[in-house]
Amino acid sequence: MAGTRNAAGKNGYGADAIEMLEGLDAVRKRPGMYIGGTGPEGLVHLLWELIDNAIDEAAAGHATRVGVAFHADGSYEVADDGRGIPTGRHAKKRVSALEVVFTELHAGGKFGGGAYAASGGLHGVGASVVNALSRRLVVEVERDGLRSRLCFNERVAGQFDDQDTFRRTHDLEAVAKVPRSRTGTRVRFWPDTDIFEEGAAIEVADVRGRLEQMSFLVPGIEIVLADRRRGASGEPQVFKSKLGLADYVESMSVGEPVTDVITLSGTDSFVEKVPVGGKLTEVSRECQVELAYRWVKGFDTTLVSFVNTIPTSDGGTHVAGFERALTYVTNNSLLGEAKKLKRFKDDGRSLKEDVQEGLVAVLKVTVPEPQFRGQTKRELGTPAVQSVTYNVVKAGLENWLRTGKKTQVNALRDKVIAAITTRLTQRQQREALRRASALGSAGLPPKLADCRTTDVASSELLIVEGDSAAGPTKEGRNSETQAVLPIRGKIINAGKANLKQVLDNAEAEAIFTALGAGSGKDFNLDACRYGRVVILADADVDGAHIRCLLLTLFFHFTRPLLAAGRVYVAMPPLFTVSEKGRNPAKHYAYEDVDRIRICDALDAAGKTYTVGRNKGLGEMDVDELAYTTLDPATRVLRRVTIDDAAAMVDATRRFETLMGRDVEERRNFIVANSALFDREALDI
Repeated sequence: MAGTRNAAGKNGYGADAIEMLEGLDAVRKRPGMYIGGTGPEGLVHLLWELIDNAIDEAAAGHATRVGVAFHADGSYEVADDGRGIPTGRHAKKRVSALEVVFTELHAGGKFGGGAYAASGGLHGVGASVVNALSRRLVVEVERDGLRSRLCFNERVAGQFDDQDTFRRTHDLEAVAKVPRSRTGTRVRFWPDTDIFEEGAAIEVADVRGRLEQMSFLVPGIEIVLADRRRGASGEPQVFKSKLGLADYVESMSVGEPVTDVITLSGTDSFVEKVPVGGKLTEVSRECQVELAYRWVKGFDTTLVSFVNTIPTSDGGTHVAGFERALTYVTNNSLLGEAKKLKRFKDDGRSLKEDVQEGLVAVLKVTVPEPQFRGQTKRELGTPAVQSVTYNVVKAGLENWLRTGKKTQVNALRDKVIAAITTRLTQRQQREALRRASALGSAGLPPKLADCRTTDVASSELLIVEGDSAAGPTKEGRNSETQAVLPIRGKIINAGKANLKQVLDNAEAEAIFTALGAGSGKDFNLDACRYGRVVILADADVDGAHIRCLLLTLFFHFTRPLLAAGRVYVAMPPLFTVSEKGRNPAKHYAYEDVDRIRICDALDAAGKTYTVGRNKGLGEMDVDELAYTTLDPATRVLRRVTIDDAAAMVDATRRFETLMGRDVEERRNFIVANSALFDREALDI
């Protein structure tokens, strides 16, 4: 019958099954839609909704200070000295505008463009979502000569008295009189533990970095972070920047710079269709692009992007426009005639990665009502912003190439050419390995004496200098787990050479091939054939130089191997103290203090002995070499850290200066540092 069609029926689905979620209930029913989750990441999103509102006030020129506080009772607070949320009566809702902001979704001053030309929070749900997911919230506004307060208990407006008893009311409480020139907003909220996962909390470290970002995005603003929780120590942290994006790039730059920090900006307009009065209407938008960038020596790319004050970790149309412009200018203006060289005959698809090697850049676009993909705003979707960004960045980059410091422009050109050359060389290397594999060859260096085990963790590669030391090393090793790779002389200085030059060096190429994990930015630690790499070199100046060169090679081209703690230096003994008589014992000293201690002990025992200075690994017999340098039970190894390797890189530069072929460089060094020498101590 017609009158029964709304009943649930056999499948339980009828008119009564249709629910309507009103007010803030929708947020509590599906919090993940609004804040991304109910764990720590969702909780910190609540805090950022309030911080974004405060930063928007500063970006609009109405605030100079933002404060963020973590309280001992589990609450969080955000304050600013902006204009203050309006406290007057809302014409439609018949309550204060302040209450509307915290109880109505899509309510705020960011829709018509009157209060904010451009902002981060655009959906109008920020403050109300914080209230929806809090058990308690208190907001104070300084405006019109009064400090007014409104509280919320379980999302219901009211006030708390001195005994912390709550009463419902829509009226604001006048807390104090303030100078009429003083304005601002302070919001403190207690997250609802029924909504969030047990133990969910916001870590100061999760907020600190982003607050520093905000200080760079809005130059001149002072941001204060205070941790008032029990056990917290230290004064409040203050973030403030004068130069904005340029300071940001400077703070992220690691390594020797290739260029100065360069800034550019520009503004352009576009037209888009948006709903106005229920109809799609063409609206003119103005988009401002700001960019700070520089190149440093190295392979890593650091590109951070923002829309208004919101970080876009997933990029978007503005990043696409920037990358297009950078690739275009590089291909058509920076490389110039170099493109005609035979080594650049390539498909060009990787030029974007080549020019971004060592790039440190911060890109910010300011645009009204940007279209984000998702409420968490990690990717910009406004199509027209790509063209605006492309045009501004292209013009700015071309201007820098024309008017910038020629030495830096040339250095950048050389860096990009080196990156292209390296990429093509690596491709040729991979193709050669594939061909070797197709022919059934292992593709290993012919002078490598490999180990038998296939267990990477228990294996090690012994890199030894010279054939004289290689022979005893091969005899004295454990061939099950130890592979031996002899190298001839002092290998190329990887600190001065590019990857092509390094790969053209037979000794360096043999090391990379033996490791089997690639080189440079393509080095894959998981593919490494050995669990450890051990450098064996003589305990003299030449041996020290060889160690420095090898560690410089590892530092620049297989750095993950160092970072994982898988590179060691064998420590051969400096002295051998041999007792006289029948069945003479041998004692090994690694330093002078060891030698003195051993000799004193033998003197006290009335034993006679001889002391020999070990000249090199090749002069030890097999048993001595095995005992002192190869046997894991008796040898001494030193694990090399990243810091150790960096020191070796510096030492390599000193060796090149003092022992290399460049006489003028050595003379200049001696003259420049002659005042540091004690003339009385010189043996002339």
